[in-house]
Amino acid sequence: MQDRVSRKGTAGAASGSAIDPPPVAQAARTILGVDPSLRGTGLGVLYLDGNRPQARHFVVVKCPASWPRSRCLARIGEATRDIIRDWQPEVCVVEGLFYAQNLQTALIMGEARGACLAAVAAAGLDIYELAPRRVKQAIVGYGAAGKDAVARMVQRMLDLDEIPPDDAADALALALVFAQEQKRLHLAAPKRI
Repeated sequence: MQDRVSRKGTAGAASGSAIDPPPVAQAARTILGVDPSLRGTGLGVLYLDGNRPQARHFVVVKCPASWPRSRCLARIGEATRDIIRDWQPEVCVVEGLFYAQNLQTALIMGEARGACLAAVAAAGLDIYELAPRRVKQAIVGYGAAGKDAVARMVQRMLDLDEIPPDDAADALALALVFAQEQKRLHLAAPKRI
């Protein structure tokens, strides 16, 4: 059984399975997408106006290579808290873990992910996870699509004037796929974490 952080911030047992998301997720109109990375974390806020998704805000949190890891993690957490405060998302969807051949890279990615998720959990939001391949398949139609293809499709789907930066596009793509899957009861829902 998975644990989750409730809206009041206390740990408790999950109330829904991966196929049956809780009512909060089904009714979510403002979704925060998170594509974590130590040097370029993508954050995107998607608002659902009926069946029409709108990108309300997106940003890439850049941390220079000269910064120590601790400063990067603090900046990522701070930026995530700021977005939650300013845009008030109802739910968060984060990119799932990927297979990394380099253990050090995987650990650093996990730390960046943890900085984001700690800020989201502290705000009391439910957190869901989608696999990168699943997002690419849903957005582009090909699970091994490149970041540029995802960014171009996100621009088209959200009617943006310009192609968003890759990491921000990935965050918006996560939110788009989550929104799409909320409405399709016959599909497996995103995994709540």
